[in-house]
Amino acid sequence: MDQPHLSRTAYDRLEVELAHRSGPHRREISEKIERARELGDLSENADYDAAKNEQGLNEARVRQLEAILKHAVVVESPTADHVGPGTIVEIVIEGDDEPTEYLIGSIEERHDTHDVLSTSSPLGQALMGKKVGETASYETPRKQALTVEIVDIRPVE
Repeated sequence: MDQPHLSRTAYDRLEVELAHRSGPHRREISEKIERARELGDLSENADYDAAKNEQGLNEARVRQLEAILKHAVVVESPTADHVGPGTIVEIVIEGDDEPTEYLIGSIEERHDTHDVLSTSSPLGQALMGKKVGETASYETPRKQALTVEIVDIRPVE
């Protein structure tokens, strides 16, 4: 597993989510399953099926959160002299007139005003370590080569 780069805020939020999903939420789902079992025939019991499905999704997310938190690198106040996790990068994509801004980091980051660009994505990998004024090239999923220019870099506020 790649090491996800998370802000302290995102790391703490994921810890809270894990505690909720592995504690109170897990118990709520178990109670739903028990109530559904009491309704009788499980072969045609939509409540039981829904609760079991919810249980499976919850357990998958618990495992995902555990893995993320186990391997996470917490990024503290990055410098804004180069593109890296925890920075906001403003780029102009070849053929576009208007710049686009992205928060560089894990897909688990949530930001109110910026889309998150994963460090493991093709564009994210191409941008890592670049400085203002430099260009980066990457290949889109459709095998189209694009060049972007880095216009600005700043830390997340």
